[in-house]
Amino acid sequence: MNAEHQAGQVQPVSEKVRVAVLGGGSFGTAIANISATNGNPTRLWMRDSARAALCQQERENRHYIPGYRFAESLTATADLTAAVGDADIVFVSVPSSGFREVVNQIKPLVRSDALMVSTTKGIEGLGFTLMSEILAECMPGHKIGVLSGPNFAKEIVERQQTGTVIASDHADLIQRVQKTLSSSYFRVYANADRRGVELAGALKNIYAIISGMAYALGAGSNTHAMLITRSLAEMSRLAVQLGANPMTFLGLAGVGDLILTCTSDLSRNYRVGYALGKGEALEDIVASLGQVAEGVNTLQVVAEKAKAMGVYMPLVAGLYAVIFKGIPISEVAHKLMVGEQNTDVEFMGSAS
Repeated sequence: MNAEHQAGQVQPVSEKVRVAVLGGGSFGTAIANISATNGNPTRLWMRDSARAALCQQERENRHYIPGYRFAESLTATADLTAAVGDADIVFVSVPSSGFREVVNQIKPLVRSDALMVSTTKGIEGLGFTLMSEILAECMPGHKIGVLSGPNFAKEIVERQQTGTVIASDHADLIQRVQKTLSSSYFRVYANADRRGVELAGALKNIYAIISGMAYALGAGSNTHAMLITRSLAEMSRLAVQLGANPMTFLGLAGVGDLILTCTSDLSRNYRVGYALGKGEALEDIVASLGQVAEGVNTLQVVAEKAKAMGVYMPLVAGLYAVIFKGIPISEVAHKLMVGEQNTDVEFMGSAS
């Protein structure tokens, strides 16, 4: 048991807030129930009215995380107005492909002082737009944050001790989210680098696919260690060019989330890579998942962005060649190993 938990340093929830979580997937459900367990009146919005009614009746989301009992303060609903109308905090936890549509729907319904938090780890292709940027564009005047980190929903609901990151320009939003979600098994850390935290969460999905593929092909521990380390270098290289703080990538939202998703088959993106490595077709893999694997879409967006900006991202280019150009994995792996020599640690420069 962590000493911090023994000492009871997690701040108690002294003020109850009304919370809306949009998106009834596994992570949205987990976040909603953490909030409700802390005594906050919480509404979990689902697009499918029949599923929302069933969840409300059965007091669990049997489709995504069966056996996980809803807290008393949690209400499942398909009514957007009821979900967000009086909410103090709105968490948007829908796939990136539908994010803008949902935000536009709630725009006239949300209170003008409601705090808006994205938990979606994806990038909108048009304009390389992050989810928090969609919030800022569609809902000007609202304080915006991003929640991201090494957080498998399955382990959260099992009350495995978990750390996450809330990033925002606004200290009061950070403190409000920390108080709303913190518990003996869920610890919320602060970061002022919203862009860095959000980019880290989106980019790591690409490398989870690569890691899954490597496992399927029987790669050894040396290879996996190199892949994860070079992934961190590559993703931070692009993120810094896009305005992120490189130090963010040394935290939970950076290397923490990267390690998690590159080493566990609980990651949907890892499972996509593993199946690709076993020779399955991408279309069949995506269809069998039953949930969105953001990494496939992010790969296309990032590959185009890196090319346009002239940022060196050999792992992204290699995976893109395998998935979208049909280049054999062995050929791509060989080119990666015999390619241009590079330095180990980013941002330290070369020996003179």
